[in-house]
Order: sequence, then C-alpha cells, then structure tokens
Amino acid sequence: MSGIGANIRQQRERLGWSQARLAREVCRAAGVVGEPVGRQEVSRWETGKRTPREWLPFLAAALAVPVDVLTTPQTAAEPPLPTLSDFLPAEDPLTPLERRTGGRVGVAQVDDLKQRVHGLRLADDFLAGGDLLRPALRELRKAVRMFREQSYTETTGRQLLIQIGELAQIAGWIASDAGQQSEAERIYRLGLSAATQAEDRTLAGNLAGSLAYQLSNTGRELEGLDLSLAALDGAGPDAPPKARALYLDRVAWAHTKAGGAENAQHAMRALGEASEALSADSEGTEEPDYLYWVDAGELQVMEARVFTELRRPLRAVPILRDVLGRYDATHTRELALYLSWLAVAYADANEPEESAAVAERVLTLSANIASERTAERAGVVLARLAEYAEVPEVRAVLDSAA
Repeated sequence: MSGIGANIRQQRERLGWSQARLAREVCRAAGVVGEPVGRQEVSRWETGKRTPREWLPFLAAALAVPVDVLTTPQTAAEPPLPTLSDFLPAEDPLTPLERRTGGRVGVAQVDDLKQRVHGLRLADDFLAGGDLLRPALRELRKAVRMFREQSYTETTGRQLLIQIGELAQIAGWIASDAGQQSEAERIYRLGLSAATQAEDRTLAGNLAGSLAYQLSNTGRELEGLDLSLAALDGAGPDAPPKARALYLDRVAWAHTKAGGAENAQHAMRALGEASEALSADSEGTEEPDYLYWVDAGELQVMEARVFTELRRPLRAVPILRDVLGRYDATHTRELALYLSWLAVAYADANEPEESAAVAERVLTLSANIASERTAERAGVVLARLAEYAEVPEVRAVLDSAA
C-alpha cells in the first residue's frame, strides 16, 4: 500500500465511511454530476494501484483534512491489521450500467426478492448444497442483473444491495457445501461488496465471517484468521448480540485451525466472549432474519468442536451428547456433521466401541446427502477409527464403509 493510500484509508476509517461513501463525497466536493469516482477507484487509491493526483484536493476536502495529511508518509511501528476493504473483489460486478435498459425496481420487487432469499435460507436447513446450488445461483444472477440494468431510487437501491448481500451469503454457503470452493469464494466477495456499498456493517461481517470459515477449513488457515478478525472488527461493538456471538465463534474456530498453544488460548477466550455476547440478547433486540439459527446450542456445538480439535475429548463429549440429545433430527446434514465430531472425540477418549456406534449413524445419515462437507467429515471419522481396526465393532464399521 502506498503512503497516500494508507493515509486515505486511515482518514476514511476515522470517519467510519465505506469506500463507496468516500467516492460519493469526493464527487460531491468536486461538484461533478454523476459518479466519475466509484468504490473501485477508491480501492485502487488505497492499495497504491493508482495515485489520486487531480482528485487529491477533493479527497482532502471530503475528508476534512489538509492535503499534506494525505501526502505525508506514515511511520507505522508494525503493519496494520487487514480490514474488510482488503477483501473486496478487484473488479466489482455490481457497477450499474451507464445506460440501463430494464424497467424500474420498486419496493414490491425488493420485498419479493427478500422472501425468496429467506425461503432459500430455510431450504438449506433441510437440503444439501448439491440440491440447492443451481436455484441459488439462478437467483443471484437475476438479482445482480436487476441491480445493474434497472433503475430505482437511492433507498430502493440500498435495499436491493442488502438482499444481494444476503443472497450471496446463503449462495456462497451452498456452493461451499457442494464442494465448489472457488465459486463460493467469488460469491462471498461479491456479497461483501454489496454489503459494503449498502453500508450494512453487520451483513458485511456475516459474509466475511462465512468466507473466513471456509478458508479455515480448506487449508488457508492464516487467511481465515485474518479475515475472521477483520469481520469482527468491521461489524463493530454495536452489532446485534447474536451477530457478535457468531463472529466471535468464527474467530475461535479460526484460531483453533491455525494451531499452536497461543492460538488455542485465543480460541478459548473468543468462545467465552461469544457466550457473553449472546447473553445480551433479548426478545426486544432487533436482529437480521439471517441470524435466526444462532442460539446457545449452536455456540455449545462450536465449543465442543474446538475442544475436539484441541484433543480435549473429556470436555467435548459431554457437551455434544447434551446438545445432540435435543437436536432437531430433520436437520440431517447438521446432525451428521455434529455426530462426526462426537465420533472423533470418543476415539480420542480411547472409547472405540462408542466411536464406532456413532460413526455408523454418521455414515447412515450421510449416505443420501449431496454435501461435500459431510462426505469429508465421514472420511475424517473413518481415518480416526482405522487406528482401532482390531476392535470388532470398529472392524465392522470399516468393512461396511469399504
């Protein structure tokens, strides 16, 4: 990042503005009609890919600082932590066409999209990624095309961006569950751009946290850790309690996957903070619809998963047995996933017979689920059981799977 770029970002973040907001303010300060400067151009300035030059006085005016504040190099003691702006796509597909050939979008169309997004979200509770990927991508393409090609008021445009962000979050999750990791990452970054342009910090945190979770689970642990921390920081301390609890859970998981004693300590601290955040939730708290599934049981599952990854089965087993004893059996994929951690925890506790019994349930539930996630977890369970291949109950499960 160039010296000027770092200064621009620092001053923008001081005001709590998104890159899209700064672009609008620069155009306003310059007194130009339309938006010759957009979010992408601000991103290029901040990353040092371009120099503002003739826009510099208007940048200073928009940020209410002298020009030399932007041009004087900083002497940072250490590299700054990443922010969500660092994870936006380089070329933004959410740029409206200069000549829009479609009709006009009103509140009714946005409400209809909102209902379809939530319907897709609820369907994901019962169906796997392989079953939902095509309809999810179809809805996302339609929504992006609506934003780019049709006209609308500023308020309606913001609501449309929010729905695109929410749709991208569930579509990215579905793509990841179907094993399409590159596609999922592209979708998440598209959604992050939409949420950032809409200046919805909570939604941006959810998208960034979802991508961080994927990165942590696919061999990119350090990237996942950086992004999970940026998601929590970007959402801010005033995010709804369920949102903060969820983002802290993802930080805990990212630390766990990153490995090492220090990260393990950070993971445990994040779990405690997640529980504290959720305790602040109440019936009167206004929460986005997409947080409907976040509750104490889900936080307990994450706690148990962290203990399992840290090879502390005596802590993990009681929590998982308690949660799974009251878990909704119609949510087949999640049930299979959570049972897989119980099977591994039993194996780590030197209880191969119990592990084999649970593993058999995992394999039965996973057999007809079009989910790459459950298939991978079933493989992990079988690999762990292979260490006890001489135990008859284990041998029977391994032979059946083979």
